[in-house]
Amino acid sequence: MRGDGHAGSVTGFVLAVFAFFVAMVGTTLPTPLYPLFEQRYCFGSLLVTVIFAIYAFGVIAGLILFGNLSDQLGRKPLLLFGLGLSGVSAMLFLVAGSLVPIYAGRIVSGLSAGIFTGTATAFVIDLAPAGRRRLASFVAVFANLGGLGTGTLLSGLLGQWAPDALRTPFAVDLGLVVAVTVGLLLAPETVARSDHGFRLQRLGVPAEVVAVFVRAALAGFAAFAVSGVFSSVAPEFLGLGLHHHSPALAGLLVFVLFVMSVAGQALVGRLPNALAAGCGLLVVGVALLAVSLATDSLAALFASAAVGGLGQGVVISAGLAGIAERAPAERLGETASSFFVILYFGLSVPVIAAGVAIHYSSLRSAGIGFCAGVGVLALGVLASQLGSHA
Repeated sequence: MRGDGHAGSVTGFVLAVFAFFVAMVGTTLPTPLYPLFEQRYCFGSLLVTVIFAIYAFGVIAGLILFGNLSDQLGRKPLLLFGLGLSGVSAMLFLVAGSLVPIYAGRIVSGLSAGIFTGTATAFVIDLAPAGRRRLASFVAVFANLGGLGTGTLLSGLLGQWAPDALRTPFAVDLGLVVAVTVGLLLAPETVARSDHGFRLQRLGVPAEVVAVFVRAALAGFAAFAVSGVFSSVAPEFLGLGLHHHSPALAGLLVFVLFVMSVAGQALVGRLPNALAAGCGLLVVGVALLAVSLATDSLAALFASAAVGGLGQGVVISAGLAGIAERAPAERLGETASSFFVILYFGLSVPVIAAGVAIHYSSLRSAGIGFCAGVGVLALGVLASQLGSHA
């Protein structure tokens, strides 16, 4: 139940958006630094993908464990807990002298992201000024994806020019987390505490939405696979294949992906068959990535990030809209949660597979194989989607 008189709190709305943004910034800080971690701790591409995938599994655990809890305990307690986990993650990276704190930091960061993905979105919408809920939904998406992109850019810039590249970004992040925690304490609660006991987020797909769900989930899986490869392996390709050993350039590359994903979500309402269009953009994006890998082209790599990011945004927004339109209201939460769990498996499993392939072959051949697999999956969904609208 919503709290009384808080829906129009502009100050609370801004504080909630800023907290969401900062929490997401912390989750992508390691991305441009992976080559530096490889040098410091003497490991290869396979371990990079495992470290990255651990984060995705943490997000899945966060979605399942905490997905329903803010409706019972209130939004703020869950978000404050999530910020606490974000701060713990930053501190683990600050004190890391081995890979163990890094593993732990990524798991904790994933749990924080899992909490914020649903709870912060609901909180931002709760606090939106009257009649602005649709705008609030877009602002929540911007805070989420904009924070993810800003995290890579901030870390890349600090990793390039600040002292102690492997610690300074996390010190800055810890300061931001403390600041937004204070701000969040000042925001109003929007949900009355209930007496219902703890329960896991239920997962399931109603029979009447299965066909739509399968297409949306497979397209989202492909979209998140692209995002995962860019966020884990692409910085290494910049160094090994293109000889650009720049954390700032790696951060900018992933920033472009997430910014274009925001643009893709904004574009959905103007497309007659958005899911099909998004799949088409994903196909073009991975084709450009394959060209980049085959020809060592920096321009093709950035074009791939832009087109692939645009496709990702369109696919996710269109998929969620299709599910929301057909799922029964009383089962929308579990259906949407199931959708996001599949997406985060897309962020982890293909990335680990790519890491194994790189370990036993080469970055170029494994990357081109990945592009072919994702392209075929996206083309299959595209064909199915066009067939359903014929």
